[in-house]
Amino acid sequence: MEIKKKETEMSSFVGRVLRDNFGRGPGNVFCTFSTPFIVFHISNFLSPMEKSLMMNDKAFFVHKTRDLMMETLLLEIKSQIELITEKKVIEFYYDWNLEAKTGMFLAVTQDIELASEGQTNSYTNEEKVNQEMIQVSKEVEKPPGEITSLMLNPRTLIFIREKILVPIEKELIHFGCEETLKIVKRNLEKRVLYLHVNNFEEYLNVRITDYFVDWKFEEDKSYTIFMLKP
Repeated sequence: MEIKKKETEMSSFVGRVLRDNFGRGPGNVFCTFSTPFIVFHISNFLSPMEKSLMMNDKAFFVHKTRDLMMETLLLEIKSQIELITEKKVIEFYYDWNLEAKTGMFLAVTQDIELASEGQTNSYTNEEKVNQEMIQVSKEVEKPPGEITSLMLNPRTLIFIREKILVPIEKELIHFGCEETLKIVKRNLEKRVLYLHVNNFEEYLNVRITDYFVDWKFEEDKSYTIFMLKP
């Protein structure tokens, strides 16, 4: 199956799953398949109940509800991606921008080891962009032990940071506070990212239209995705 057909099929599936389980489907789901990453950008996705909660400053509960719902959907979504792509999904991340009514799913397939050896995805001012992201990390937690950024296509830039958790965060995870920690870290990191958007845009010579972040705490790893408008 050609890549475009796979992307269309996966986009349709994700849109249908969200509609069936949240009561309202997204306006659009755009899928990008660039081995070993599969990125879904979801737009115009906010139910009337969630909108009401947002208007009453209850975004925390929207995030919490969506996290609980996603826990039940992850296996189904990953299984369908594997069926369509014929590749095993080894990691899965997601995030929401409730104010913009957008969302992101990121699937990482088993090809990541091979890709890391032969795929560079380099771009203009890559070092400056990485240094800017390191500064963001310093302001939120600490500089990452390792950082990689990949331009998957002209509209999608992905950052991989490792070894960024500080001791207090590790203790919170140890005591089972992962969910609360993730919600708090998302809000904090996005506020700091917003302060650095102009610098990123200057280095990249593009407009950043959206950004998402998620973590795999057990591996001390974070993925950040920028959606770009060249």
